[in-house]
Formats: sequence, C-alpha cells, structure tokens
Amino acid sequence: MTPPFLFTGPQDAPVTLLLAHGSGAPMDSPAMNAAAAALAGEGLRVARFEFAYMAARRADGSRRPPPKAETLNPEFRAAVAGLGASGKLVIGGKSMGGRVASMVADALHAEGCVAGLLCLGYPFHPPEKPAQLRTAHLMTLSVPALICQGTRDPFGTREEVPGYGLPERIRFLWLEDGDHDLKPRKSISGFSAADHLATMAKTVRTWTQSL
Repeated sequence: MTPPFLFTGPQDAPVTLLLAHGSGAPMDSPAMNAAAAALAGEGLRVARFEFAYMAARRADGSRRPPPKAETLNPEFRAAVAGLGASGKLVIGGKSMGGRVASMVADALHAEGCVAGLLCLGYPFHPPEKPAQLRTAHLMTLSVPALICQGTRDPFGTREEVPGYGLPERIRFLWLEDGDHDLKPRKSISGFSAADHLATMAKTVRTWTQSL
C-alpha cells in the first residue's frame, strides 16, 4: 500500500526530496514543517510520508512505540516506488527517517532510483549512550550523502562524530550550537533557527546540483 504524501515546493522542481519523519513525531511536526518550507524556498520539491506505525498513531491516538528501524526498510522502498518521481530523487529524513533511508539508499542508487541521501540530524547513537553506535553500514556507503547536524546534537556531537572514521564521501554540514532539530541557542551562538534552516537549505540545493 502506497502511503499518502505531503508535498511542499514547486511541482516542476528539478529535484525531489523524499523525507521520512523521526521516531517520535509525525511528518508534519514543527521541525519537519520548518525544514520543508526552507527547502522549498530554495526551489526544491519536498515529499513527506509516514511509516505505518505513525499513521496508526494519527488514526487512533495511540502512542505505540516505533519498531526497530531496519524493519521499516520495506516501507521506505514502497514510498520510493509509490512516489514515482520524475527527475532527480534524493531520499532521507529527520533522525530515524534518515537512518532508515541510509539503509536502503545504496541498493536504490544501484538500481538507478535515487541520486543521493540527505540526513537531517542523524542518530549516531542514543542520547547518553555513545557506545551504541549506528554507523556500521555507513562505512561502506557508496551513494552520495549529506548529513546536516547540530554541533551539540545529543545523538552525535561535533566532538564525537569525527572519531567514528566515516568515509570522506559522506559530506557534513555542521550547524553551530544546533540541537537535534538543528536549533541553536541564539544568545550563545548568535544564530537563529531560521538562520540555520536557511543555511541547510542553500547547502542542500547546491549539493543536489552536483549529483
């Protein structure tokens, strides 16, 4: 069954971004809405979808926990097939959504279905559990990838991530003092959330043009 999509941005955009949500918030959370609006403002088309467990939460008001991320791989592949995007397609998402995308991206890239992978706040490890890394599959990633990460993200800070030995082909955009939603503390960083989202969107647009 093809999930319903939420579209933002011009229909005739040369690049479509298919983004999934994080583990605890839906596709139209404030963070996802703000990111989609910023990306659309750079001329990109954003398509969002929800995994079945989150759609069920919306339908029945339950707070059922998310399944293991890898069990969602078939749902992401189904979303790619159901979207049937024309032109360049980049898959990704926020937190867990980006993690699931990263697990299917290489195969879809080899099949000629996707051009790249975009992760907004990658969950390198659970908060306060830095030894529980979720990086093994990233070591052999061949699809072009961009990870946009706040420097104080509790799922992977700028101090931690360089020590993981990730391949250089995974590009990073570090956003100063950003949290897991890329939001900085303006009084400390001098930046606003809007500043960081604008930088993220401009970087994504430039990066997609190189794919």
